[in-house]
Amino acid sequence: MANVMAAPKRSARGAAPGRRPGRRRPGRRRPGRRRPGRRRGSGGPALGPGAWFLVLPALLPILILSVAPLLHGIALAFTDAQSGRTQATRWIGTLNFQDLLHDTLFWDSFRIGLLWAVGVTALQFLLALGLALLLDQDLRLRWLARTLAIVPWAMPEVVVGMMWRLVYNPDAGLLNETLHDLGLGDGRAWLSGLGTALPAVIVVGVWAGLPQTTVALLAGLQNTPRELHEAAALDGAGAWRRFRSVTWPALRPVALAITSLNFIWNLNSFALVYVLTGGGPGGRTRLPMLFAYEEAFRYGQFGYAAAMGCVLVAVVSVFLALYLVGRLKGDQDR
Repeated sequence: MANVMAAPKRSARGAAPGRRPGRRRPGRRRPGRRRPGRRRGSGGPALGPGAWFLVLPALLPILILSVAPLLHGIALAFTDAQSGRTQATRWIGTLNFQDLLHDTLFWDSFRIGLLWAVGVTALQFLLALGLALLLDQDLRLRWLARTLAIVPWAMPEVVVGMMWRLVYNPDAGLLNETLHDLGLGDGRAWLSGLGTALPAVIVVGVWAGLPQTTVALLAGLQNTPRELHEAAALDGAGAWRRFRSVTWPALRPVALAITSLNFIWNLNSFALVYVLTGGGPGGRTRLPMLFAYEEAFRYGQFGYAAAMGCVLVAVVSVFLALYLVGRLKGDQDR
């Protein structure tokens, strides 16, 4: 009788009647106890001191080759650093930026850089979209066409520039010889003409950057379910209606990403235009990066060139922030 009366007291202390004492429901933990290696409120394991040694091999090159030069360049923009000076470099504050505001040559180069970036990015996207739609079809020798489409991507910009200089050669270039054979004139100096230099350089920029845009858009097309196209075709939708209602909504995130990145890359272009024209004729193809390069290494104005670099970094950061905001908004909508 004493044992029977003692059972309810045990259940009131921890276990319900009819259940074995000491057992807990699966998936529940006792309050106050945590799993080792986890922080309260975090979704992943806590990084111990030894984990940072695994991150350092990847982090050190970024800090040494990217972050440190960037900080040094920003500090240099507030000095009067010049090449060949025997006196110590002085801190001059924002004087370089004040001079930059009244430098019409720099703003002309910035305008040319925007024309170059917008023209190359827009033409790249339109041509790459058409090429990606074509390569997505079930065609014969499609593998060969896809291989040839990415050949310009494997070529360095210096090699591309030298090759197109031969194409644009006014005396024996491929373009002028073709125009002469077709009876369309004797040709012209494409890279040294005031009205043709920038369009000719834009054509080269489009050709050089077309493969990466095509590959990105082709990957987006292949991730679109075929069932959606088949269902739209059964409903009587034509090719344009299927593209507008099925293909483009699925392709929009990829298009936004590759277009934004292409614009940033094209605005920072240097090597291709430098090899083709060197910024000429008469500054008609002088991009902002070329102008900053000339100020630093031709005229020795390192502080002034660093100020130009800071302005370009600020502009690129604004476009990058807009791109990230657009991506986050798109992810939230989805």
